[in-house]
Amino acid sequence: MLVIFAINAINQGSVDPFGGLMSLLMTVGLWRILQKSGVAGWWTLIPCACDYKLSLCAGREPEGRVLAVLDGVGVALNFLDIWIATDAIFDGFMALALLIVALIDLVYEVRVYSGLTEVYGCRKRWVLLWLTVGFIPAMLWGYKKKYQPRWKAEDIKGEAANFFSGGRADVLGQGLTVNLEERTVYEFFKKKRLLRDIHMSVEPGHMVLLLGGSGAGKTTYLNAVNGYEKAKAEVVLNGVNVYKHYKEMQYDVGFVPQMDLMRSSDSVVRTLMDAAKLRLPLDFSAADRRARVEEVMKIFGLLPMQGHLVEKLSGGQRKRLSIAMEYLANPSLFILDEPDSGLDGVMARELFGHLRQIANQGKIVIVITHTPDRVIDLFDDVIVLAKDGNRTGRLAYFGPVDQARTFFGKESMEEIVKSINRVEEGGEGRADEFILKYGEVQHG
Repeated sequence: MLVIFAINAINQGSVDPFGGLMSLLMTVGLWRILQKSGVAGWWTLIPCACDYKLSLCAGREPEGRVLAVLDGVGVALNFLDIWIATDAIFDGFMALALLIVALIDLVYEVRVYSGLTEVYGCRKRWVLLWLTVGFIPAMLWGYKKKYQPRWKAEDIKGEAANFFSGGRADVLGQGLTVNLEERTVYEFFKKKRLLRDIHMSVEPGHMVLLLGGSGAGKTTYLNAVNGYEKAKAEVVLNGVNVYKHYKEMQYDVGFVPQMDLMRSSDSVVRTLMDAAKLRLPLDFSAADRRARVEEVMKIFGLLPMQGHLVEKLSGGQRKRLSIAMEYLANPSLFILDEPDSGLDGVMARELFGHLRQIANQGKIVIVITHTPDRVIDLFDDVIVLAKDGNRTGRLAYFGPVDQARTFFGKESMEEIVKSINRVEEGGEGRADEFILKYGEVQHG
């Protein structure tokens, strides 16, 4: 489509009747192809959506996203060319822009059509027909019974993707209970499941490591637990439903993101005093706030540098200050996303030592870190999330660290992550195996 737009822009001509007929036949053929793959045919009538839906049928979703954007850009450029009074220079610019977009579009169309030939079990030479006289393969594949897709666009690939435990964690009177059915979003005209079937209970005083490869849903899971991005789930902390009583529970859940948000020109004590005004209940007096700030500075070893500017702190000191800001409210659940990012082994060890002390006070601490083995002895439990065959984050293991080594047959946490990562990501591709194994162990 974009190639036609580009040619039209260059020639300043109109589409001939034969071209209109080809477009009609292409639409009719694609309508039927989408239906064969389990997708509603009327998507062919929606600008920008048709290429994306076709990419799902071809198993080339990432390419389909790019094509949808490129189609939108092409349509916008053509409207500009039609409705804006132009001169020769502007016409030349528009023609060049359309040509560049069309060439990029061509590259991604080749990828989508290549995937489609694999789905239909046809030879790669069909790609040339799709690019030149696309209405012919569209009509043939759409209406001849001989051509059938090997799988539907919405088919879930992989054994674990079809597995649903049906289990449910017992709600603890004290501690954290998570019963997450699913977390979904809509992306490019499609409902996408990010997380599914995750159930666990964590007792007070436990420090928990959250493991998983890139895209396994670790941050999404933490956001669902703390209520920042609600899922179809029940999250209960010390007997109170976090979702139903979110405002009342905001002081009981502390979350430290990977990037700290502090003014570099403020002192340590001023930073904490400002945070105390936001995080402590309104009935706290100025004296109470000051006392709590001094108590937290003592816990995190910040008293000697309370007058120092934030910009003068070391990386480890900044991390401790960032954590101290959240700890002011004395939360029962403390969640940290890569708090040791950018720290060397010594500073990381010191930081996690402080987190261990927090857990020892009866708190629950959940941490994401990409270098877990240097501090693994400080953790009680480990959560392992893995992507199933449908690239949905699933629970592959939850329990004591030592038992995790036995369960995966690996000595280190990094080896465990490697075992569940996809082969193309440098892993062993055993995610489905462990998701099923854990489900069978937990729920019989």
